[in-house]
Amino acid sequence: MIVHERPWDDPAGERLRAAQRAEMAERYGTDDSDPSTPPSAADVTVFVVLEDESGEALACGALRAIDAEHGELKRMFVDPAHRGRGASRIVLAALEQKARDLGWTRLVLETGTRQHEAVGLYESSGYAAIEPFGPYVGSAWSLCYAKEL
Repeated sequence: MIVHERPWDDPAGERLRAAQRAEMAERYGTDDSDPSTPPSAADVTVFVVLEDESGEALACGALRAIDAEHGELKRMFVDPAHRGRGASRIVLAALEQKARDLGWTRLVLETGTRQHEAVGLYESSGYAAIEPFGPYVGSAWSLCYAKEL
């Protein structure tokens, strides 16, 4: 498996993000479970797609700058057919390295209360629970985490 940095509007990335939105709608019963401003080409600093040896897109993730030293993980997703093979850890490690390369010292993220797999990934990868920040304050579905890089 190999990670490629891609533009936000990359077709494989768009397909993966659409699948993520459909999964979140199913889990939460709404198309609008994320209270933050949706990521866009204008504000995503880095977007990566993980592909297998045949070039099939398996997973994706993004970074959005908060300021010169801090960023937020966005749109981490692994296609359900490819889960359980370490794809999420590969994408997360690549994004953390990209953040370090940008000079960032801390990453934050929001995940949902019904995303137990994501919670397990982040906690086992050194992310610590923090108080909700920004648009997630007051969200009943939000769990927030941070990691010092």
